[in-house]
Amino acid sequence: MRKISIFGATGSIGQNTIDLIRRAPGDYNVVALTGGANIAQLAQDARALRADIAVTAYDDKLPELRAALDGSGIVAAAGQAALVEAASRPADWVMSAIVGAAGLAPGLEALKQGATLSLANKELLVCAGALLLETARSHNARLLPVDSEHSAVFQGLVGEDIAAVERVVITASGGAFRDWPLEQLKTATVAQASSHPNWDMGQRITIDSASMFNKALEVIETREFFRVDPDQIEVVVHPESIVHALVGFRDGALMAHLGAPDMRHAIGYALHWPERRELPVERLDLARLAQLTFRAPDPARYPALRLAYDVMARGGLMGAVFNAAKERALDHFIAGRIGFLDMAEVVARVLDQFDSADRGLDEAMTLDTVRRTDHLARMDADNEILKYVR
Repeated sequence: MRKISIFGATGSIGQNTIDLIRRAPGDYNVVALTGGANIAQLAQDARALRADIAVTAYDDKLPELRAALDGSGIVAAAGQAALVEAASRPADWVMSAIVGAAGLAPGLEALKQGATLSLANKELLVCAGALLLETARSHNARLLPVDSEHSAVFQGLVGEDIAAVERVVITASGGAFRDWPLEQLKTATVAQASSHPNWDMGQRITIDSASMFNKALEVIETREFFRVDPDQIEVVVHPESIVHALVGFRDGALMAHLGAPDMRHAIGYALHWPERRELPVERLDLARLAQLTFRAPDPARYPALRLAYDVMARGGLMGAVFNAAKERALDHFIAGRIGFLDMAEVVARVLDQFDSADRGLDEAMTLDTVRRTDHLARMDADNEILKYVR
């Protein structure tokens, strides 16, 4: 039986992972499940999967988790140190689906144990790509992509020489506002931004899809995962969300990965890799689809994409700055302190401040330097917000 752990078990990626595991319970021994504030779901899944340990990220939720697991024999724990300790428990395969930079320390710890780390958390490669890749190499561990776009690229490269790749095209649905008049975006509400036309995802990633910050992170992730140059990475708006990515080769061939918008495809591919196993996903009816459409993203509508290329050009720890500023800007939008379009402005200003000041962006990338940069960028973002709310 394979030993597996799921970090971020109560989110949409974690729940889809658990769905697949429950379909073949005899194949897996669940070591650790972690979650946030949804203690009822975490405890229910831990009991059903007979996990060794369940961890909530919130210290004040520990009594509730202990009560929910009482009599089960499952260890209950809470807090960042407990997440890292859970990641240190030997596992063959680990799902990294904790939202944001909070997943970095557990992800690094899992790699140090030699596990296969399946990344649904794109922020880790954006914040600390070089650190993760070096940690994987030095501990004979493996990184696998779970984002649908990067899984598609990964599958398109099977048996291919990366040196023959001319370009990588990742697709974007365009989010909730892809067809809105540009002027109307100024008054877009949190509720409107939280409704995705194609995918069933959490609130934060759905809003990131509407602003295209999600795609901006994926552009940087593409560079880190596949080591292609930034000018080889393209983004196209594809409203149907059927083509997840394309890989173009120097002979002019373009390999596309198609599939229904169901994250269990990418999760299942990573879970079973290098095998392909049957998955409970919709089979495409091409005749019913009839057509697939593509268009270039509007820079005025999606300024986050330009910022991603600026970040890659600057290098160093700028990815950590970008992600931290983005997360705080999103927090403030959800709280109603700034408007939808203000998020990109806040992030751009924080990037400019870091690039013009001596903030150690070119220091060696370690967990400590990433954490320090993340902290400073969040403080700068919060200071920028004050200009909007005074």
